[in-house]
Amino acid sequence: MYRLALPNKGRLHDELSTLLDDAGLPLHKHGERALRAPLGPDAEAIFVRAQDVPELVADGVADAGITGADLVAEAGRPLCELLDLQLGFCRLVVACREDLGVRDVRALRDRPRVATTFPRSAAAWFAGAGLDVEIVPLSGACEIAPHLGLADVVVDLVATGSTLRTNGLRELATIASSTARLYARQSAAANGWLGELVLALDSVVRARDQRYLMANVPKDRIAHVCERLPGLNGPPLGEVVGGGPFVAMHAVVAKAAVPTTIAALRGLGCQGILVTRIERLLP
Repeated sequence: MYRLALPNKGRLHDELSTLLDDAGLPLHKHGERALRAPLGPDAEAIFVRAQDVPELVADGVADAGITGADLVAEAGRPLCELLDLQLGFCRLVVACREDLGVRDVRALRDRPRVATTFPRSAAAWFAGAGLDVEIVPLSGACEIAPHLGLADVVVDLVATGSTLRTNGLRELATIASSTARLYARQSAAANGWLGELVLALDSVVRARDQRYLMANVPKDRIAHVCERLPGLNGPPLGEVVGGGPFVAMHAVVAKAAVPTTIAALRGLGCQGILVTRIERLLP
């Protein structure tokens, strides 16, 4: 029985539940507080703290795990990254009180104290920047530290930065960007089950920002339409029953390009244009 370690709560837990369901691997949890759930016939999901996932995977308790790249970097355990799921985007930033008027981290003087829940990552970044600081490890609520005199600056995780601004803090620098990713131990990276899991999840990730477009195209405009619909390996063609001078063409189009593509196709005399979502897309 293979084990996949997942965050046990929060927005990332919800997003991963949806992703797995879209990949054909629904989590059949027996209640909100369940610690385990079946994940297909040969595997199960175990729900743990997001920061514990790197340790559990590295120690072999779980065969694979999904968590933020920021937490893996902080854990410092050797893991193999199998897939970037492009979920849970956030940044690890340096911030100080807005009323200090500091705009550059290099303007900090007198060995500033840095409050953070990411002491390893913070220490490495400041050392690399050639700045001498004192790291003050905290377990949470870093935003309050500068206002209480516990620290001069904080290194904290942000999504939009609104929490920092609400608490009177200004961003000075970005240490790293992070997304949720699938990890395994180096020795387990070639596992057959892991390969199937990667393929299933990757097919959903690939489809997320793509759309399937179909249109009836005038036969004398096929060459022009091919320039607008590159598709995967060229737009497929099909005869339209009773279509006369039209042929059916379909292709995969980037979601962001759909409006301009439709406008171009209409300008070329295409009809019956249809755009649908794609559940899974295999390379």
